[in-house]
Amino acid sequence: MADPTVLDGRRARGDASRQVVLKSATDLASIEGLDGLTIGRLAEESGRSKSSIATLFHGKEGLQLATVAAAREIFVATIVAPARVEPPGLRRLVALLRNALAYSRDRVFPGGCFFAATSADVDSKPGPVNDAVRTALTTWYGYLEVQARAAVAAGDLTIHEDEAEQLTFELLALDEAANTRSLLLGDDRPYALAALGMRSRLLAAGADPALLDGLTRAT
Repeated sequence: MADPTVLDGRRARGDASRQVVLKSATDLASIEGLDGLTIGRLAEESGRSKSSIATLFHGKEGLQLATVAAAREIFVATIVAPARVEPPGLRRLVALLRNALAYSRDRVFPGGCFFAATSADVDSKPGPVNDAVRTALTTWYGYLEVQARAAVAAGDLTIHEDEAEQLTFELLALDEAANTRSLLLGDDRPYALAALGMRSRLLAAGADPALLDGLTRAT
């Protein structure tokens, strides 16, 4: 019978190796997309052997799925989790938007938003990787809309509840435009412009200006 201590040690080393490789994988995919994320390319980037990476992830699709999952964990930890200190509704919505802008601006991933960089790779290619990226994005979009609807229900926004979907779409569009333009121009100015646009849109929806100060101050 195998020694449990030996098995635990191997598992721990395997988990550590997996995390190191996934850090390289998420960074690489944010720049080159998921199509560029091959076992060979990742071996070059991470300094690991092709065989060790293949063993860890059982092929290219397994590697891609693990990379999307790892990126999603980082996204949640960076944007969503810190915002949960705020109550549901407008305060949490503002915190989420502020965190989303900072996540891209501060280059948590060197290629900006991981999901913006990788969604174009998979949007016309059905399969498990497409499903994983789409699920991550639709969950994010839905969570923001839930906060907008909560803000309407609480009276913090004066728009009709049916307008929450459109409001969320416009706020997300500003965030995504800032990410794209900043990467293209090598300039942080788009984040400040996006924050001002978000503030204007929320004011038009009836938000108290005092609750929006953190949005523009953070950029």
